Amino acid sequence: MPTTANAFAALERDGKLTPWSYQQRDARPHDVRIDVLYCGVCHTDVHQIGPWGRHFPVVPGHETVGRVVEIGAAVTTHAVGDLVAVGPVVDSCRECPPCLAGDETLCLTIATSAYGAEDRHGDGVTRGGFADRIIVDEHFVYRLPDGLDPAAAAPLLCAGSTVFAPLRHWGAGPGTTVGIVGIGGLGHLGVKFARALGAHVVAFTTTAAKAADARRLGAHEVVLAGDAAQPVNRLDLIIDTVPAVHPMTPLVQALRTDGTLVTVGLPDTLDVATFAMAVGRKSIAGAGAGGTRVTREMLEFAAAHDITADIELLGTGDLNTALARVAANDVKYRFVIDLKR
Repeated sequence: MPTTANAFAALERDGKLTPWSYQQRDARPHDVRIDVLYCGVCHTDVHQIGPWGRHFPVVPGHETVGRVVEIGAAVTTHAVGDLVAVGPVVDSCRECPPCLAGDETLCLTIATSAYGAEDRHGDGVTRGGFADRIIVDEHFVYRLPDGLDPAAAAPLLCAGSTVFAPLRHWGAGPGTTVGIVGIGGLGHLGVKFARALGAHVVAFTTTAAKAADARRLGAHEVVLAGDAAQPVNRLDLIIDTVPAVHPMTPLVQALRTDGTLVTVGLPDTLDVATFAMAVGRKSIAGAGAGGTRVTREMLEFAAAHDITADIELLGTGDLNTALARVAANDVKYRFVIDLKR
């Protein structure tokens, strides 16, 4: 029989999250039903409740950690009782070249988000992790490695993957100099991962008060916006996590010949002088969270290097406050909701 899930949903666009129940589908052969323990709060949740939302009521949450309570008849990768995690994508065609390479977030046909999307099997709308339970195909359920604090690991599923994927794709490691722009929810994890990968890490921030914190997180150098001595022709790769429109020309100028600036904050437009790109054959690229291949690698790497998010753990009664503070950039560095309190 379908299972009743008790969740927190926005019943209409820009609405507050309120208690709401819905009927989850029966477990398909490859489904895993998960009792949710923790779920991170991401800026995308704010957008999906607001201008990006399509199907209401919407249950947000896509940085989910919990325990398996039911498996479908054909499940081979997980067992009841396993501690697991789910990220922002819960289905794809699994037939196109990106999917076959484990890059399901780049699916050429459909990359189904963890919530607010139409289920391609006709089972309604996907619902996220701000609930007591979720149900997901085993292919998109990750074993949480031993040693990772489950609450602090939750943001790795989106924020962590979003910075780790481009660091790996563009070859961050020993002998490279990597810039991380913005020391927030994504950026603080970017600093940690870049340092652990062996790169020389340069943190860029607009806030002088964050300089010491950036060094604590692992940055070798800190550059304050507006400083007279900005780096020029020095960095191999820059990961820009800032979501607001901001001047990018100084960042492009900081790149070495053939260097790449990757925007993962995804501002509405890019503020850059294209001539700065031509001088030095420099590139600007975009990226988002990784698919199953890089997410599994990221989780194992995080466990091996003791990397989790710096979090503030809240109860379900603080969900709306957390969303409002995320919208106001008032968080250091990531909120996680304990779904059991």
